[in-house]
Amino acid sequence: MEFDVLPAVSSALNVATTVLLLVGWTRIRRRDVDGHRRAMLSALATSAVFLVTYVVHHALHGAHGSGATGAARTFYLAILGTHTVLAVAVAVLAPRVAWLGLKGRLDAHRRLAKVTLPVWLYVSVTGVAVYVMAYHLWPAARTG
Repeated sequence: MEFDVLPAVSSALNVATTVLLLVGWTRIRRRDVDGHRRAMLSALATSAVFLVTYVVHHALHGAHGSGATGAARTFYLAILGTHTVLAVAVAVLAPRVAWLGLKGRLDAHRRLAKVTLPVWLYVSVTGVAVYVMAYHLWPAARTG
């Protein structure tokens, strides 16, 4: 396929996740527990759909990479590296935080959410940054 839409879809899902996380955080600060629950479960869903699109894309096309060189490459790899490591943590932390909240274990939910939210936000924002860098700013040279 000449134009593969999955990376753009994945990036859009990361944007949606970021917005939903911020909405969820705002709702709980306003003591709107139901609004918080809806937003955060929606963020969990968009993250799960992101993971499916990411895996499907990489299964079909392999790794994309970046054509960045010099300092730009160092910057790209630093963002990509921290994004990747923290994304693995979010894949464990986010469902756990949701489960604790849904089970009414609110003290544990709050404690873990205080760590998980900033990490999850970082992962969703840097996911978009990695997409922009790899596909728009410094795309890898085409082969074949």
